[in-house]
Amino acid sequence: MPEREFKLPDLGEGLTDGEVVRWLVGEGDTITLNQPIVEVETAKAVVEIPAPYAGRVTKLHAAEGASLDVGAPLLSVDTDGGAGAGAGAAAGEPGIDGFPGAAEEEEPASQATLVGPGERKQVRRRKAAAPAARGGPDAAGNGQQPAAAPAVAPRERGEERIAVRGTRKLTAAAMVASAFSIPHVTEFLTVDATALMALRARLKALPQAEEVRLTPLAIVAKAVCVAVRQFPMMNSAWDEQAGEIVVKHYVNLGIATDTSTGLLVPNLKDADTLGILDLARELTRVTELARDRKVAPADLAGGTITVTNVGGFGVETGTPIINKPECAIVATGLIAPRPWVVDGELAVRQLMTTSVSFDHRIVDGAYAARFLAHLRDLLEDPGLLAAF
Repeated sequence: MPEREFKLPDLGEGLTDGEVVRWLVGEGDTITLNQPIVEVETAKAVVEIPAPYAGRVTKLHAAEGASLDVGAPLLSVDTDGGAGAGAGAAAGEPGIDGFPGAAEEEEPASQATLVGPGERKQVRRRKAAAPAARGGPDAAGNGQQPAAAPAVAPRERGEERIAVRGTRKLTAAAMVASAFSIPHVTEFLTVDATALMALRARLKALPQAEEVRLTPLAIVAKAVCVAVRQFPMMNSAWDEQAGEIVVKHYVNLGIATDTSTGLLVPNLKDADTLGILDLARELTRVTELARDRKVAPADLAGGTITVTNVGGFGVETGTPIINKPECAIVATGLIAPRPWVVDGELAVRQLMTTSVSFDHRIVDGAYAARFLAHLRDLLEDPGLLAAF
């Protein structure tokens, strides 16, 4: 029988395993070339893998929830069985997305690498027996004392263990590597965001902004892109192997994004060339892809400086950890009305605390402080951004 075995392929960027989320076919099914057969979750996204052969599925080699190394068998296909054998491309024609066609040689497992999506929680619970009610009827059924109703329902006692895998494992390793290899320093500044919020309101009223999700973060993103033109060392990276500082004359702006399985940082390519409305569109695109675990590996690689918005969670400020090997990460906090002195008079203004964590090997505190002050000036008078 011309049975072929399909192995978990290389999905990019050097990750070495993945978890079977959901089989889209079953044993005995007839499949066609490039038909989606399985969803696999890696450290960055859920990837839908297409069939590399047409034929009849003879064996699924892993159960849903199983973790597989790249190069491990996924399924076997009888390429001479079922009507699907003739439904795909001709022998030797490659499949989609770089997966092999029916007559191509399979890549050896030793050459395989995997990049992908995140982590599924596996939970083990140890339940305690519910305590017996006190003061109930005696064995003969005589109610000598009324049973006392508990004030609250008894809560489950025990432990819960969550496997650290996928995105959360990758994020944890990256945070440890950053915190213990980069000398972090964080500086803070209060920004009067009243003019920023007014600009946002004016932009939202434009006809071309009708379908744009325009948040204050889009204006902050533009201001960061403009600020690094004057302070380019903030948009640089530390090259450990070469012992060099690499200054980037373009901005791939990372956006720290909270997902159900951990932190992802997609970046907006050439963000410094985009206007505020285009930045808003790109922000929506990449963050939605990240939260849906469908962000492309290219969107996660090559960032030059990162912004994290802790204000979206009602938090005023934070000390963010640098996205290694970048030099800096800017944090924006909650924008809220507070008392502020304007021209010697007390007034209520929309205030926001902004911070920047930076690599003290690349820049010193004075340079970072001047960058943060310039960023404040741009946010307090965002009309200046129109020139860029």
